[in-house]
Amino acid sequence: QVQLLESGGGLVQAGGSLRLSCAATGRTFNNYAMGWFRQAPGKEREFVAAISRSGGSTFYADSVKGRINISRDNAKNTVYLQMNNLRPEDTAVYYCAANRAYSDSYLFIRRVQYDSWGQGTQVTVSS
Repeated sequence: QVQLLESGGGLVQAGGSLRLSCAATGRTFNNYAMGWFRQAPGKEREFVAAISRSGGSTFYADSVKGRINISRDNAKNTVYLQMNNLRPEDTAVYYCAANRAYSDSYLFIRRVQYDSWGQGTQVTVSS
């Protein structure tokens, strides 16, 4: 497992942008597929975006497609979530997750597929 620490959350007006970062410990970061999830008050934690080990493949929830971009820098052991044109409904705690992947073909979009999670970072979008 890896240890994950998110940062970059905050308060932003609707239409604004934020970039979240997730720093991972360990020397084998490039063996892990990564994902971002979010959880709004009173709701289930939901999938946002996923990225393969190399970063060559990505996948997005329909609700964020076209507004959010996931990327990673394996040299820095960091995965990013660039969020643009934010909406009040994007307000949530955002969590970074990791799962060891034995091939660059793997992407994971279900919570149960991930075995390492960060503590989360709050994103609040005001209208």
